[in-house]
Amino acid sequence: MSGRLTTHVLELSAGRPAQGMRVALFYFSQGGAAVELQEAVTNSDGRLDGPLLSGEGMVAGSYELLFYVGDYYRNKGIGAGQATESPMFLEEVPIRFQISNVEQHYHVPLLVAPGGYSTYRGS
Repeated sequence: MSGRLTTHVLELSAGRPAQGMRVALFYFSQGGAAVELQEAVTNSDGRLDGPLLSGEGMVAGSYELLFYVGDYYRNKGIGAGQATESPMFLEEVPIRFQISNVEQHYHVPLLVAPGGYSTYRGS
């Protein structure tokens, strides 16, 4: 199988990759229960060191990437008003999506700033 799931995070407000952001991947069973599959931290390029899913691990279904944005900005000393604001405006950013074809590459990036975010299906 050649399919895989990848992500990366770009910090729009600074115009650079978001190094050191924690990301968790969840799978949702038919009954709707979330199962955490793994956690990883973005590298200096804002990417993970490997795919979140690949090969036999690619299973069709409902998934969620959870980006720990508030922790990231607090660790950088950046807040939406105070340097260590807690809670942040964006504490966690969940992106729920479907994998339907396990042979395809699913790339789910996050473009983030302290006051907002965007995502898309990349290539």
